Amino acid sequence: MRVLLIEDNADLGQAVREQIGDDGHAVDWVQTLAHAQLAIGSTPYDLLLLDLMLPDGRGIDFLRRLRSAADRTPVIILTAMDQLSDRIAGLNAGADDYLVKPFDLSELSARVAAVARRYSGNPNPRLQLGELSIDLTDRSIQREGETIALTAREWALLEAFLQRPGALLSKSQLEERLYEFGAEIESNAVEVHVSHLRKKLGFNVVDTVRGMGYRLGRLEHS
Repeated sequence: MRVLLIEDNADLGQAVREQIGDDGHAVDWVQTLAHAQLAIGSTPYDLLLLDLMLPDGRGIDFLRRLRSAADRTPVIILTAMDQLSDRIAGLNAGADDYLVKPFDLSELSARVAAVARRYSGNPNPRLQLGELSIDLTDRSIQREGETIALTAREWALLEAFLQRPGALLSKSQLEERLYEFGAEIESNAVEVHVSHLRKKLGFNVVDTVRGMGYRLGRLEHS
C-alpha cells in the first residue's frame, strides 16, 4: 500500500516508517498537517497514520475535514491521548482504528493489515489462488505443502493485486504502491518484480495486457 504517516515525533516517525516499510508498504512521512494536506492533494493514498497533536493543529479536526469532503481513505489514529472519551471522539470523527502510544510496532503492522483487508472488500486473511494457499496474516504462501518465500516488494506487489482481484493495474499505479515519494525507481522495476512473482508463483498468476498493465487471476476464498 501507499501510506501517509503524519507524525511530528522524529524517533517514533522513523520507527514507524521503517516498520511499515519493512512490511512492503511505501511510506511518505510528514510532520505537519499543512504538509499532509499537500501530500493528499497530489498523491492517492491507501492509508493514513495520523497523530492527533501536531505543531500546526489537531489531527481530529483534520480527520473531520477529510470525512466532510467525502474522503474515504482509511485512517488509523496514533496518539498518546488514552482516555475513553478521546477514543470515542476519534472513532466518531471517522477513524477506522485507534492505537495508543506507546504501542508495539508489530501490533501496528497487524492493524494496518486488518484495515487494508476490510477496505479491499475481503476481510478473510486466507485465500486460495489456484494451487496457492495464501495467508495474509502470516504473510505466507504454500503450494502443495511447500512454503514459497517472497521479498517485501514482492509481497507489496501481490497485495496490490489481491486488493483488486481481476482489475487492470498500470505500471504507474503499481509504482505508487511500491515506492515512497522521492525514491529512485529503475525504469524496469515493476517488470522485474512481476517476473520474480511469476517465477515463484507460476507464470499464469500475473497476466500482462500489452501497453496497459497487469492483473491477477481469479481468487477463491478458502
